[in-house]
Amino acid sequence: MTFKPSRLLVVLFAAAALPVMAQNLAVVNGKAIPSSRADMMIKQLSAQGGAQGGQPDTPELRNMVKDELINREVLIQEADKLGLGNNPDVKAQADIARQSILIRALVADFIKKNPIKDADIQAEYDKFKAQAGDKEYHAQHILVENEADAKSIIAKLKAGGKFEDLAKQSKDPGSAANGGDLGWATPASFVKPFSDALVALKPGQLTDTPVKTQFGYHVIKLDEVRPAKIPTLAEVKPQITEALQQKKLQAYQQDLRAKAKIQ
Repeated sequence: MTFKPSRLLVVLFAAAALPVMAQNLAVVNGKAIPSSRADMMIKQLSAQGGAQGGQPDTPELRNMVKDELINREVLIQEADKLGLGNNPDVKAQADIARQSILIRALVADFIKKNPIKDADIQAEYDKFKAQAGDKEYHAQHILVENEADAKSIIAKLKAGGKFEDLAKQSKDPGSAANGGDLGWATPASFVKPFSDALVALKPGQLTDTPVKTQFGYHVIKLDEVRPAKIPTLAEVKPQITEALQQKKLQAYQQDLRAKAKIQ
């Protein structure tokens, strides 16, 4: 006598198997690829675009991801068959990759548990405004190695030499090609000896003596002054938030290292 399962039992067994099948994207040589792996890859692709957003989750993208994961599984199975996972270099690279993933997870967890407060952002913005000042300066400079060269340049300028021509010998590659032009900037953009000398000048005036900084000796000429265009809090909030997060993360790392037993 042959046992024939009832239609009801067949339906029940099929229904019970559906959740298990739904967990797998595909099966390659008997090894299942979990659907969660595809979800994670799609999540990463969607996040890659930053504020503009990455690739949208579409059936076409899911098919592409499925093909990619199947290709990877085929390759990883072949690599395992060849024993490449036991190669010391491969193991070292895998350890480094694992470290990177865990560190990213730790950073994300820390940021989530230690959000930057609006009051801290406001305080940092107020400090930024105070340091920036209420004026912007358009200046030119020539940077040389020693004081004697700087004094010689000042003498030539006072004798009628053109700043743009003499600026060609400047050590500052960023401005030398532009006649020493530094563009518009606030005093806070420069090191203190430079900014102190700059704000003491009047438009059209040249420094009478070389200005010494850690970079060398500067000859500075002020062209124009205008009211500073300070960005609003909304415009710089993302940058301030990121800077404060980095500061917190650095302190967190330093604290962990200080507590660690390092031999």
